[in-house]
Amino acid sequence: LEFLTQEKGQGSRRRLSWYYAPSFLLLWVALFYAIVIPLFNRLPAKVTLSEESFRPGEFVGERAQNQLFVFDRIGIKYIGSIANEVKTVEFLLNEVDKIISEMRSDLYDLEVDVQTSTGGYVLSRVSMYQGIQNVVVKLSAKSSQSESFLLLNSHFDSKPRTPASGDDGTMVVVMLEVLRQMAISETPFQHPIVFLFNGAEENGLLGSHAFITQHKWAANCKTYINLEVGGSGGRDLLFQSGPKHSWLMKYYRSYARHPFATTIAEEIFQTGFLPSDTDFRIFRDFGKIPGLDIAQAKNGYTYHTIFDTYASVPGRSIQNTGDNVLSLVRAYSNASELQDLESNEGHAVFFDYLGLFFIYYTETTGIILNCVIGVFSLVLVGVSVWRMSRQSDEVSLKQISIWFVIILGLHVVGFLLCICLPLLMAVMFDAGDRSLTYFTHNWLVFGLYICPAVIGLVLPLTLYYTLKPNVRVEIHAYHLQMSLHAHLVVLALLTIILTALGYRSQYLCLMAMIFYAGALLINLLSKLHDRGYYWALIVMCLQVFPFCYFCYLFYMLLVVFFPIVGRSGSASNPDITIAFVCACGVIFALGFTSQFINMFRWPKLILLGLGVVTFIFCMLAVSDVGFPYHPKTNVMRLTCLHTRRIFYEYDGSVSRSDSGYYFSYQDRRTYNPFKDISTLNLTGLVPVEPDCEKYVMCGVPCFYFCGWRKRDGWLPRESEVTIPGELNLQFLGRNVSEGTVRFNFELSGARHMNVYLQPVDEAEIVDWSFDRKMLDYPDNFQLPYQVYLACGIDDSPLQFYIEIKVGYIIEINYQKLLVYILQRSDGDYNVPVLELAVVGHFISYDFGRDEEAQKFLAGFPDFADVTEWPSLFKRYIF
Repeated sequence: LEFLTQEKGQGSRRRLSWYYAPSFLLLWVALFYAIVIPLFNRLPAKVTLSEESFRPGEFVGERAQNQLFVFDRIGIKYIGSIANEVKTVEFLLNEVDKIISEMRSDLYDLEVDVQTSTGGYVLSRVSMYQGIQNVVVKLSAKSSQSESFLLLNSHFDSKPRTPASGDDGTMVVVMLEVLRQMAISETPFQHPIVFLFNGAEENGLLGSHAFITQHKWAANCKTYINLEVGGSGGRDLLFQSGPKHSWLMKYYRSYARHPFATTIAEEIFQTGFLPSDTDFRIFRDFGKIPGLDIAQAKNGYTYHTIFDTYASVPGRSIQNTGDNVLSLVRAYSNASELQDLESNEGHAVFFDYLGLFFIYYTETTGIILNCVIGVFSLVLVGVSVWRMSRQSDEVSLKQISIWFVIILGLHVVGFLLCICLPLLMAVMFDAGDRSLTYFTHNWLVFGLYICPAVIGLVLPLTLYYTLKPNVRVEIHAYHLQMSLHAHLVVLALLTIILTALGYRSQYLCLMAMIFYAGALLINLLSKLHDRGYYWALIVMCLQVFPFCYFCYLFYMLLVVFFPIVGRSGSASNPDITIAFVCACGVIFALGFTSQFINMFRWPKLILLGLGVVTFIFCMLAVSDVGFPYHPKTNVMRLTCLHTRRIFYEYDGSVSRSDSGYYFSYQDRRTYNPFKDISTLNLTGLVPVEPDCEKYVMCGVPCFYFCGWRKRDGWLPRESEVTIPGELNLQFLGRNVSEGTVRFNFELSGARHMNVYLQPVDEAEIVDWSFDRKMLDYPDNFQLPYQVYLACGIDDSPLQFYIEIKVGYIIEINYQKLLVYILQRSDGDYNVPVLELAVVGHFISYDFGRDEEAQKFLAGFPDFADVTEWPSLFKRYIF
């Protein structure tokens, strides 16, 4: 109060003392922990079975949790395993039978279909499937004549090492309870509901493709809700919608009981930046229907690990998701829009505010708002600068304008430093092999990235005010206001740029502008604008609202990204992602309030204090505290395939036959954390990159994410790996005609097999028996071509052909002329044209592991979660 009531004419020495600055900064930290964290973690109480009779029509979380316990006990449910193809299907059918026994059969019809499918498609590879199973249930009201269905989807299969209670068992049991509640409801719904429990998602979204392209009910499905889990527990995040059809958001706003959604999550996910995908993509691209993609994303450390168990899934999280899904299913199953999907309002901008309420508007509305608020903000800044010149007897409008231009330029420098300093920290730690220090102790990012971002944002103007001769308090107050105006101008320009580029995430800039422009308007109208620092009270009060939202949003992004960077591969520096998220969080959450550091005396001392905090956190990060991993909770991921390899040459001879362990590193630190582990002998471990020029797919049994295979490792083993099965590639002959040769094959043996194809020299693959997308759009795909086959209950041999043509590429006037020289004049054809490798993966624990492999795997430390299985690699040349 003493500070705010200073009389005009008092010097800058009467600015607030520096030792009040920590209290000012801690105020915002306190708001974060007092408001943001509790609301972010808020979950409803679980409805118990004993309460069901008193709460009719509500989702009963305890029943779903009991079903999850049984689901968990089935064990690992990998495609093709007995657990997935027999036990889990039986579990689902038994639960559906229980629902049928309770159903209002006078109001509803319920049909069950166990779909068995064979097919394939192309994304980054050719994905094929044989005999995979989906359990499909259709619930319809007897009174309904609608041919428009609502689709609800989750998957029951798992990754090789996890019982998948979180991903996606949680959503399976949610769907079962939603099915039950809808089947016993006394209020019929308009549109039939299809419940798809798909049995093949984890290996390339196969089950959803089988349904949407082949099932008898697929053509009637007009919209869908896809349910996923990227961790264990937490609230369910709506992170994809549409495409277009903003009416979906209208219903979500009206009926979601616990809203949690943001457009920025949608745009990040759809860039392909995250090493994940969902069935939403299949329904959108192959079914051409709009829908919602909803997932629990907290505690992603358990995702796809052995620790994704029943014990890791909170009952209140199941209740939260169940409340939302049940309400949405009731709403969409009565939506008139399902009758006419041709009319839509385009994309939507959507977000929740701290889980308290939900906001959405169309993209067109967003463009109008951005332009109006952006221009209005710039006008307010102009009025404010003019007002400063009118109220001051010492400076002219020209002088004020010059000051503002200087401040704006320095703020732009600070804006760039705010991003660059955290990125510099990320690069330095990575260069010192200290990446992922925050992986377990997430709080380290405060000192490593947030404090440097604040320093960078404020430092240029702090130096400017420090070097500037002492000025009167009222002039300094104007300078401080102009520093905030500069941030408003930057946000306005950023909004215009992002709008022009088509990004809907610019709503972040819009929100920040609205609250500061609102405070500026109040100050101008009330004349607090010209009364020393009184304007700061209005600004800080209104800044509480965007501050809480931006902290909530960027905290959510960090909660999602922290585990993800531990499985994003070894090729890129994951710290850059975390540093960039922290920097953006500072720009939006503290872009205005951080400038108040210059309201205190000796602001350089305050920034020095933040620098000391950064130094202390750096020391902690390079100590044992910064070791990334922790047993059971924050584990290191690694794939280890105990592999036997056989390389056949063109004449049929074997040029190489060996065994070893193929390591696919899933995080930046590769094998370095194992160097000092006495129980693990990695002597002889070499990178696979030197073999990439010699053999197709580097001569390794890469299973799915093969883009970073050159950074993987190979550890030779003296004894031969015992393969618990066969892998047979039978050459059925060739046909030569019209300058091409067709090779015919039959492949059998394993339930999971890869085929790698690499033309030799000038050869070109012009046709094959698989989906032709790779051949029709060769610029979109890289050699070698990868074909993957997953077998469920049908493991019959795969017959296929490859057709080859040989030619030279000649550059003439920037156009390519292909000269074919395949067939020799004497009609003989005996030159190598195709390098082909096949891999059999014996993933399920229905297959045993040899004793030496088990002993080797037992040597890994308890902070590592190793996904492993035997594989057989065979390379041929034709």
